[in-house]
Amino acid sequence: MVAEANCALHANNAQLDRIHSVEHLTSRQNPLVKRLRDLVRGRGAAGEALLDGPHLVEEALASGVPVRVVALASDAAETQAGALAGRAAAGGARVVTLPPALFASVSPVQQPSGIVAIAAPRRRDPADVLAGDRPLVLLLDAVQDPGNVGAIVRVAEGCGASGVIAGPGTADPFGWKALRGAMGSTFRLPVAAAASLTDALRSVRAAGLRVVATVPRGGTPLRQTDLVQPAAILLGGEGAGIPADVIGEADEQVTIPMRPPVESLNVAIAAALVLYEARRQRDDVAV
Repeated sequence: MVAEANCALHANNAQLDRIHSVEHLTSRQNPLVKRLRDLVRGRGAAGEALLDGPHLVEEALASGVPVRVVALASDAAETQAGALAGRAAAGGARVVTLPPALFASVSPVQQPSGIVAIAAPRRRDPADVLAGDRPLVLLLDAVQDPGNVGAIVRVAEGCGASGVIAGPGTADPFGWKALRGAMGSTFRLPVAAAASLTDALRSVRAAGLRVVATVPRGGTPLRQTDLVQPAAILLGGEGAGIPADVIGEADEQVTIPMRPPVESLNVAIAAALVLYEARRQRDDVAV
């Protein structure tokens, strides 16, 4: 096993060595360093996304997401990061290395993994999310925590949902933290943004979907809710939940029964439970 690991490491080094155009940056004033730092702060150019860590870069490459830049910490070039940089370079990416202290300034986490990248994941239109047979869509209203948004995208893919529509006030699904939470699912599952919740609901209904709003109490118990038919599951933000006027527009309200005194769940957990029940019902019908 040790010999195999050494062989893999030498292969990684050789792959990185073949990238003749690797640039070595040392200044915070370098335009690319500034570009990376802007993405960390959520101020990047439209269409660009920051990928943090080897897993996310690997997922992007495997999913065919265009990777435009790979930045390595200089002490990480002989790890898995070097091999990923080589693969990205073969696809046309610009590869740079930075001293560890400078790399820390372009990493969004306290313990940098040694690799970040700039990619251009596909941002879908709501129509893409609503396509297909018996769509099962998640519609997010003011879900502000990007970690929750990422976790919802992840569970949506895992449970076979058609996609996710992020409504106003929802954290950007393509921000670095949401992407980390989704662990690559955003690159495969259709994820769209809606400028207006009213427009999103109109599109959902025009596509023939029922709107099912999740509420902490008073709704139809989850297992009694028909999730076999095309549906859009409406999830509200942390704390406030779904506004009363929006709940009033739903075709049905659903509640996840819980024992007192617990009345509500984290929005990502609620999404997982609803989607799992939807998957169970749909699998039963398929059998």
